[in-house]
Amino acid sequence: MLRGRKVGLRARHENDIPVLQTELYDDVVNYSRSELRPWRPITPGSKHARLVVDDNEQGHVPFSVVELDGGTLVGYAVLWGIDTHNRSAHIGLGLLPTARGKGYGTDVVAVLCHYGFLVRGLQRLQIETLSDNTAMLRSAERNGFVREGVLRSSAWVMGEFLDDVLLGLLAQEWTANTRS
Repeated sequence: MLRGRKVGLRARHENDIPVLQTELYDDVVNYSRSELRPWRPITPGSKHARLVVDDNEQGHVPFSVVELDGGTLVGYAVLWGIDTHNRSAHIGLGLLPTARGKGYGTDVVAVLCHYGFLVRGLQRLQIETLSDNTAMLRSAERNGFVREGVLRSSAWVMGEFLDDVLLGLLAQEWTANTRS
């Protein structure tokens, strides 16, 4: 398990799947705000790639997020779009509604940076989030991510186009940030 201050990132367990499906993936609004694809129902017990981990997939590393104090499942985290040639990847996360507003998002981003930069040897990590997702923007910026641009009206979300914000962090910036 990878440990932060408040949360740990561990392998997905079979009993995590029903909780993540019910709390995150079955929530149409939440799913629509966090995914590039339109929401569609996933049958309980399904082996849908969104829920079940493929241990052979090297470009997509999903984690379950748990509280360090007690081990309660509080969400998921993922390093995706891993490009081993350019040594870059994207960060994603989702917290259960009861886990939001507790600082877990900032901790998850920090642990994913540790994994991406130190364990995987990546040079660049990137986050894309909706411009009104202040919690994610704050979590990214607290970890040293820099706003690099806005993709205007690039996300179709529940009947309207919204802007996406692109944030990036380089390994040397993260190293400098963690030493200060």
